[in-house]
Amino acid sequence: MRIDKYLWCVRYLKTRNIATQACKKGLVRINGDIVKPSRDVYPGDVVTLRKDQINHQMEVLDLPPSRVGAKLVDLYRKDTTPKEAFETNEILQYAKTYYRKKGVGRPTKKDRRDLDDFTESPEEENEA
Repeated sequence: MRIDKYLWCVRYLKTRNIATQACKKGLVRINGDIVKPSRDVYPGDVVTLRKDQINHQMEVLDLPPSRVGAKLVDLYRKDTTPKEAFETNEILQYAKTYYRKKGVGRPTKKDRRDLDDFTESPEEENEA
């Protein structure tokens, strides 16, 4: 079975077209090698997919006959993604929302001055 079809069948990606594009961009690896969308996948292969800044790893257990329901996905793949990958993603989400809340708008002059004061080095302060 082709890797793009496999990723679609086991519900990692929403459409075959998205799976094909992911392969073309180099986001999919089989046993450590970047692959084309037409590359065949076999039971025992380790597939790595970079999605949402997380490297999802899975081991192919069997090949599905067609797209399967969400409850049956575990019959065809074993998810071996380390938990640290998900924890790192949560930390990134906190870092993004730390300074400004979403939807607050453009930074004000006061925000810019505060940022300039924060990033200014001590050598620049002595010169002033």
